[in-house]
Amino acid sequence: MSELSVEVRHLTRRFGEFVAVNDVSFDVSRGEIFGYLGANGAGKSTTIRILCGLLGASEGEARVSGVDVIREPAAVRRSIGYMSQKFSLYLDLTVEENLAFFGGAYGLFGKAFRARRDAVSAALELTAIEGELVGALPGGIKQRVALASAILHQPGIVFLDEPTAGVDPEARRSFWRLIRRLASGGTTVFVTTHYLDEAEYCERLGLMSAGRLAALGTPAELRERFVPGRVLEVHGVSVEQLEGASRGLTLLEVEPFGAALHVRVAKDGPGPEELRRLLVSSGIEGARVAETSSTLEDVFLTVERSALAGGAR
Repeated sequence: MSELSVEVRHLTRRFGEFVAVNDVSFDVSRGEIFGYLGANGAGKSTTIRILCGLLGASEGEARVSGVDVIREPAAVRRSIGYMSQKFSLYLDLTVEENLAFFGGAYGLFGKAFRARRDAVSAALELTAIEGELVGALPGGIKQRVALASAILHQPGIVFLDEPTAGVDPEARRSFWRLIRRLASGGTTVFVTTHYLDEAEYCERLGLMSAGRLAALGTPAELRERFVPGRVLEVHGVSVEQLEGASRGLTLLEVEPFGAALHVRVAKDGPGPEELRRLLVSSGIEGARVAETSSTLEDVFLTVERSALAGGAR
C-alpha cells in the first residue's frame, strides 16, 4: 500500500480564460494533517473539489487513496470524507436523523450503521444531543455533527474546507483537538483555513497564491525560508517614526502587526536595546521593543508579495 494519500502532478483547472489552479504538484502522506492556505480566490476550494471528484481537471493528474481522480471520480467520492465550507446538514432533521441519512448515502444500515453512529457520537460528544434539531444547535456543535457525518464510513482521508469559519475561538480549539485525534488514528486530514494560528497545528502547509502553489513545507521550514533573521516587536511607534530613527540600520522588513510593528533584521542585526536607544535618541520616548518569533502571518504576507511580484517558489 502506498504511503501517500494524495498525489498531485501538474494539476490545472481553467474556467474559460481564467486559470483557477495553475500547474500545481504536491503529495500528502498517510495520517498527515496537511494545511492548504491562501486568500479568497487563490484556488484552494477548486483544488479540493477536484480531489474530491466533484470537478474535472483541465490538465494534470491526481490520485487520492490510490484512486485516479480524473478517471474514477465516483470511486474517489465513495472513499473520502468531505466537509464543505458551509454546513451541509439538514437543519430540520435531528442529529440522529442527519447521521442516518449520511450513513445510508455511504451504504451503512442496520447494525453496521448503529455501531458506527454510536462510536462517532461518543468520540465527538454528540450522544446526549442526538434527538435535537440541528437547526437549533450552536455553530460549534453543528460543526461536530458535520464532521461526524463525514467520517461515519471510516474514510482514509477527510477533506475539511474551512471547517471553523464563523465559529467562536473555544469551538475552534475543540475542533482542532478532534482533528489531531483523528490523525493520530491514521486518518489523513486535508484542511483549508483562513486562520493562520490554526495553520500552526498542521504538519505541513501548501500556500496558494493566484492559482499557483507558492510555497510548501512545515511551518518551521516556511518561517526559516521566507522570514529569515530575527523579528523585533515594537510598540508605541509609527512606521514613519521607526524608519526615520533607524536610518543607517539594515531593516529587512517592517510590517504592522496588530497594535505593534514587526521589524525583521538580519541574524547579526540590531537587537531590541540598540533599536530602543536609537528611538530615544531621535526623541521618541516610551517605545517598547522586544525580540519575538516570526509567525505564519509574516510568512503569508512575504509569500503573497513574492508571488505577486513574480517570485519563484
